[in-house]
Amino acid sequence: MKDIYDVTIIGGGPAGLFASFYSGLRDLKTKIIEYQPYLGGKVHVYPEKMIWDVGGQPPISGGDFIKQMVQQAQTFKSTVALNSKVTDIRKEDDGLFVISTNKQTHYSKTVIVAIGGGILNPQKLELDGIDKFEVTNLHYIVPSLQQFKNKRVLISGGGNAAVDWANELEAIAEKVTLVYRSEQLKGHEAEVNKVLSSSVEVHLNTTIEKFVSEHDNDYINKALLYNKKSQKEQWHEIDEVIINHGYVIDRSLFESSSINIALDEYQLIQGNTDSSTNIPGIYAAGDILKHESKLHLIAGCFQDACNAVNKAKQFIDPSSHERAMVSSHNEKFKDKNKELLKTQKILD
Repeated sequence: MKDIYDVTIIGGGPAGLFASFYSGLRDLKTKIIEYQPYLGGKVHVYPEKMIWDVGGQPPISGGDFIKQMVQQAQTFKSTVALNSKVTDIRKEDDGLFVISTNKQTHYSKTVIVAIGGGILNPQKLELDGIDKFEVTNLHYIVPSLQQFKNKRVLISGGGNAAVDWANELEAIAEKVTLVYRSEQLKGHEAEVNKVLSSSVEVHLNTTIEKFVSEHDNDYINKALLYNKKSQKEQWHEIDEVIINHGYVIDRSLFESSSINIALDEYQLIQGNTDSSTNIPGIYAAGDILKHESKLHLIAGCFQDACNAVNKAKQFIDPSSHERAMVSSHNEKFKDKNKELLKTQKILD
C-alpha cells in the first residue's frame, strides 16, 4: 500500500525545516527529502560564521543555528529521507504527486520545493594539478576557524563569503590576504568597509596564477598572483588557501520533472507572494522561489515556508483556516508553554 503524506518538502535547509515545523503545527503528515546526508542546507558551508539577521535571535553560529532549526523542525516528528536526490515529480490521475528519487518513490497530496539555489557544489579554481592540494591546505568550505590560527591565509573571492571570512580570520590568522579579479568587492557594504579598513591585505584586479609546493609534500607554500591592471606578477608565501568563487548549481530536477514548473531566466521558480506556483498543489519556499516581494534572507524564507504550508493546507482541505493559530495559543503547545514559563521563572 502507498504511504501517502499530506506534505512532502524537497530540501532540508532553513526554508524546508521551518516548513516542516509549521506543517506539523497545521496537523499535516509531513516528510522531508534531502539530497545531502544531513539537514541544514547551505548553512553547513559556514558552521562557525555568526548569523545576525534572524529577528529575535541573538547572534548565533551557523552550526548552533542548524541544531536549533533541526530540533524545531522535528517538534512533530516528521519523516526524513536523507541521501535522496529527487529525479522526477509527476501527478497521477487520482491527484497524488509521485516523487521519484535515487532510492525510492514517495507519494504526497502536496509538494513544497525548498531546494535553495539547487544542489550546491563549490566552484573550483581552474589550475592544472591542484586537486592534490584539496586534502591538505586548499579549502572550498571552512568547517573550523581554529585551523587557521597564526597562519598566513590567502582568500580568493570578492562576494559576501570571501569578505566575511577575511573579517573573521583577521583576528585569528597571522596574516590574511584577499584577492579579487574585479575592481570592487561585492559583499555587504558594512563588511566591505570593515575589511578595507582592517589589516587584511586586499588585492583587486588580481587572480591566482600558480601554486608551488616547495617540499613536494602536496602542501601549497607559495602562490603567484597576477594583477591584470598593472600586468605585474608577485609571489606570496602562504600556509592556507580558501577559495570562495561561488557554487556550481545543479537544478536538473526541473529538466527531468514530468511537471512543467514555471521558471524565470535564472532557473528560479517563478511563483507568487503566497508561495504558490503555476502547478496547483506545488508550492515553493526559500531562495528557489522568485516573486516581486522576495526577501533573500533567512528571515524571508521563513515567511515563504509558512505561506507554502498554509496554501497546502487549504489545497487539501478547502474548509480549513487560511493560517495556523499562533503557537502561543495553540493547544499543541499548552503543556510545553507552561514548562518553558516555569523554567524561565527559575532562571530569572
